[in-house]
Amino acid sequence: MENQRGSSRGRGSGRGRSNRNPGGNSDPNQQRSFPPVPGLGRSSGQAQYSGNNESARPTVPNSAAIFWRGLGQGRSSGKAPYSGDNESARPTIPNSAGVSAIGSSTAGAWRGSGRGRGRTSAPVQSQSSESVSDHSTFGIQSLEISQQLPPSTLPQVEERIPVKRPDKGGKNAESIKLLVNHFLVTFKPNSTIHHYDIDIKPEVPPNQVGTVLISKSDLCAIKNELHQKFPMSKTAYDKEKNIFSAVVLPPEELKMDLRKGKDLKTYIITAKFVKELDLQRLQDYLNGILPLIPREILQGMDVVMKENPSRNRLPIGRGFYPTRENEVHDIGYGLIASPGFQHSLKPTSQGLALCVDYSVLPFRKSVPVLEFLRQHINFKVDKWNNSERANVEVALKGLSVMVNHRKTRQKYTIMGLTNLMSRDLRFTIENPEGKNSPREVRLVDYFRDTYQKEIENKNLPCLDLSKNKRINYVPMEFCVLVEGQRYPKELMDWNTARNFTGIAMVKPSKRKELICQMVQDIAGPCGGDIAQNFGISVHKEMTDVTGHMIRPPYLKLGDSNGKPIKLTLMKDKCEWNLVGRSVLNGKQIDRWAIINFSSSDIKTLDQFVADLKRRCCGLKIPMKDPLTRKLSRMNVLSDTDQLRGLLKEVCAKKQLQILICVMSKKDSGYKFLKWICETEIGILTQCCLSNHLVKCNNQYLTNLALKINAKLGGSNFELFDRLPHFGGNGHVMFMGADVNHPTSCDTKIPSIAAVVATMNWPAANQYAARIRPQDHRKERIQNFGEMCLELLNRYTQLNKVKPQKIVVFRDGVSDSQFNMVLNDELTDLERAIVSERYSPTITLIVAQKRHQTRLFRKNKAPGPSTENVSPGTVVDTTIVHPSEFDFYLCSHYGSLGTSKPTHYHVLCDNDRFTSDHLQKVIYYLCFTFARCTKPVSLVPPVYYADLVAYRGRQYQESLSSTSEPESTSLFDRKHYKLHSNIENVMFFC
Repeated sequence: MENQRGSSRGRGSGRGRSNRNPGGNSDPNQQRSFPPVPGLGRSSGQAQYSGNNESARPTVPNSAAIFWRGLGQGRSSGKAPYSGDNESARPTIPNSAGVSAIGSSTAGAWRGSGRGRGRTSAPVQSQSSESVSDHSTFGIQSLEISQQLPPSTLPQVEERIPVKRPDKGGKNAESIKLLVNHFLVTFKPNSTIHHYDIDIKPEVPPNQVGTVLISKSDLCAIKNELHQKFPMSKTAYDKEKNIFSAVVLPPEELKMDLRKGKDLKTYIITAKFVKELDLQRLQDYLNGILPLIPREILQGMDVVMKENPSRNRLPIGRGFYPTRENEVHDIGYGLIASPGFQHSLKPTSQGLALCVDYSVLPFRKSVPVLEFLRQHINFKVDKWNNSERANVEVALKGLSVMVNHRKTRQKYTIMGLTNLMSRDLRFTIENPEGKNSPREVRLVDYFRDTYQKEIENKNLPCLDLSKNKRINYVPMEFCVLVEGQRYPKELMDWNTARNFTGIAMVKPSKRKELICQMVQDIAGPCGGDIAQNFGISVHKEMTDVTGHMIRPPYLKLGDSNGKPIKLTLMKDKCEWNLVGRSVLNGKQIDRWAIINFSSSDIKTLDQFVADLKRRCCGLKIPMKDPLTRKLSRMNVLSDTDQLRGLLKEVCAKKQLQILICVMSKKDSGYKFLKWICETEIGILTQCCLSNHLVKCNNQYLTNLALKINAKLGGSNFELFDRLPHFGGNGHVMFMGADVNHPTSCDTKIPSIAAVVATMNWPAANQYAARIRPQDHRKERIQNFGEMCLELLNRYTQLNKVKPQKIVVFRDGVSDSQFNMVLNDELTDLERAIVSERYSPTITLIVAQKRHQTRLFRKNKAPGPSTENVSPGTVVDTTIVHPSEFDFYLCSHYGSLGTSKPTHYHVLCDNDRFTSDHLQKVIYYLCFTFARCTKPVSLVPPVYYADLVAYRGRQYQESLSSTSEPESTSLFDRKHYKLHSNIENVMFFC
């Protein structure tokens, strides 16, 4: 209840991310100039360091006012990068703690073995400060940190690329034989794919003046027929503007006639040649010869592999789904579950691979509208009354229909229902030739005379299919739902959701079988002869791979008396419980209140308070009686004025630590409650459902207590030992960053960026967060440096020391956005840090859950009864990137369906992690998630960042609902600024 979430997080229709259940399941070769960096050393002349003259080596004086960009990152500051073949040409840095490049180690060593951002492995020589006393000798000027350099004076710096793999993978303990849903792809390197851009224009009569626009419906119809105009078995079309062909297409124009009713339109289609895609470049990349992936080639081949299923299945998003009745499952409520597949091409260590995964989506049935209403809302035609109108409109508004009273393939969108019944509807017919005067006719008579159709249900309103001020009313009985209309999962009732889950959440053995069937299927990505005509073939066997298992860490929590104890976990499930145990550090709760918005009687509420107190005290979280018990109603939650008044009344002059709110159901007013409490009043809240209060079992109370304690700053449990790799006394901060996007149609709605960071070390389990609105659907975090700097300053206030190492986890970005994260967001963070005369090492890691890779046990072996791989399973060979530092980690116990591992990809590594160390650090962190007693599937900094970004989305929805503000006000930070009482605690937990 506490984290009510939509179906998507905005990384798609909002990022397309569904709820996470803890434990459940531009030319890249171009160079760029970095923006001005305060304090950046620069040459006063035009000559750049060439790397072949010892006397010309750039040196850095012993001053924190000088920041040499890229030192310790393996690249020179000039246009010509250091090549690593001349020992005397190495740049130097004085052996002084007063000078440190961002990301450099204390010794200022150049990153070697291909692991840095540059190309050299030679160490940096130390030099005394006397040797650089005359700064002007080398054209370097000392600058104050606050100075901004003119962009024109900045040296040209190479664009950073992701770090290389430091070793041959982890060597942790036990190995395990696995199968992975990657299918090896072979292709002919000496072949080419011809890329064309499709141009569609209407044929305009010679006497017509002005621009003729193509309607969306016409454009859609043209695209659906377009592939038939080209050699079908040798072309692939992405349904947008790109056609990829195995042969040269004729240069002449094509004509296509499109008939709409009595109108006939002709369109001229031209295939404009773009370029030839030489597959040898892709082979060179896989062989390690080419440093950057030829993405346009991979995209072209991906379209080729999607062409066959797009012709035989319904394409929705990234997947392809069947629609025939014998291939889908009826799940009731007028809905079907369609089992399809998703696939993508991935460059891996073994070569190019096709990753295929099983996927299920819920759709509305393609049935007559009246039949859908009967199944969906138990609608009865003969019992229509005005109370039914709202239910029918909710069920139908926005859906697409086709009509059957006349021959047409046109699709219409339901705008709503007519106010009058069919028998009472009249409209005026105008004679286009002006021979007869306009006349008024009844809708019933018009359908009988024009279409020879008698309207049977005259006592029902019509569907309003009007568009562009053109009235179009059609009786419901003549409308049929268009196939392939998705139904939101979060709107399913309990029975339908259970039926859908049974089809979607299949066991690993069943999923593996279904995937292999799809690869063999004639309608699948390997079916037909399209791929073969492009010289592409796919092996039909899953990839064998050897993974390894990391043992779980030891945990520290309290015994029954609250004394710290060491807990050893079983490696199969890695779960623990708090029976006979307590939290490590429980916060005393003296001042709290409870508001009952539900209809639960006072006796039930009193019993809940008593049970919660008992359980909290048992967990060594001392809890007194509430200062206030307040009764209210659920409708108050949706009235922001009433709600604000109630909350201020309850919280007035009492300095409450937390407010518990009881609700009868999941309600849209939840977001108003959180918005007001967290941005205006400054009070922590914990919400719960009344039906849970009635049962009030021990496990539920324990989960509630864990959330409350974490929000108040307590520590539920910690790692017993310090995290690997981070020895010494220096502090380490972990950060998580994410962006929540609105749907693409909401063009005036901001995206929401969130950054969280740990506030303690070495426990690293308490977080603070920052929220910012930003440009609509922009993935780059526009205030990343500023947000991180705020959190760094807060850390310094709390710990009286700055962290020496920062590890940043970035969520929600695709492979094509790595460059943006590495060269824009990381640069923004570095610039902010430099402004504070501060230079920690930074490691940047992307965490990806939106992929199709699945791991299966090769042999039946002792393990979890779910057949899933055990927590701690890692794969870092064969199916990973050919040269970059990435791995798959399954950190959670999959109790339902097939576990999805998280893909971690290291973009910048200034901490010199080995595979073993980084894998352990991430896996161990998964045990520190505050609100459950098991490891989670995603590293907590990212998990929390996702929760915070979604909370920011709720703030935006609250603002949009309470008034009709100008779109610019939705981007005003003040509406999202956390109250000072809230911004540095885990309010989101």
